[in-house]
Amino acid sequence: MAQMTLTHRLVSTKKGSLALAAVAAVIAGALILVYVNRYRDSVRASGAQVTVLVAKTPIAQGTPGRLVASQGLFTVATIRESQLRDGAFSDPASLVGRAAPPDAYSGQQLTAADFAGTATSLASKLTGSQRIVAIPLDASHGLTNDLAAGDHVDVYVGFNITPVGPGGIPVTGGQSRPVLGLVMQNITVAEVKRSGGGVTAVGSTTVAMKVNDEQAAELAFASDNGKVWLALRPIAGAKASRPAIVTAETMLLGITPIAVERALGGH
Repeated sequence: MAQMTLTHRLVSTKKGSLALAAVAAVIAGALILVYVNRYRDSVRASGAQVTVLVAKTPIAQGTPGRLVASQGLFTVATIRESQLRDGAFSDPASLVGRAAPPDAYSGQQLTAADFAGTATSLASKLTGSQRIVAIPLDASHGLTNDLAAGDHVDVYVGFNITPVGPGGIPVTGGQSRPVLGLVMQNITVAEVKRSGGGVTAVGSTTVAMKVNDEQAAELAFASDNGKVWLALRPIAGAKASRPAIVTAETMLLGITPIAVERALGGH
């Protein structure tokens, strides 16, 4: 009864109300402090949130890191710090100059340990429709004694051509004649492989060139069915002429290449 009387007096007076409010504020502050401390402990237990690069799709072994970065083969994920692998990348620029690990799977964190190798293979230098095709060449046709990776060349191809009609069928009684033409310009030499320490015979050296997929097929056909010549281009300031065919008629008789093309069935 005395306790209830004391409480009633505190509430009924201004000083008493202020005292109760102060006590309530202290209790509320203490509860907030306890909550914050418990929250901090839970964050420490689970780990802070961090960002990491993970593979968006499976990445083939040897894929250059620059391609992983430039072609968006990764995604940025947010995970707990406790889940972070050692050396995990958070910046795509860190991938440049490195090579992908053996077949990284989708969702795998990209780390420095996995990308420890360097991108040195020919395939690592290709993107999209680019291809590397190698053909055998002797010293005279392919400049193989002096040619080196990084050089730029024009490609000439020679065939024996029989005149054809509008439907592509050889003309009756038509005689084949040699025709040479410039078919590709400014092609990059990717690699020159010589056997036996030098060029000793036709086919002892292969020249790999960086082309697109259509040019790769054309070079393969020309190598098997015609004769390929490479012409080295200047390092800088190279000028190109309009591609044209060369025959005995164009060289010796002054007949225009267009006239010869039409005589052979071209347009």
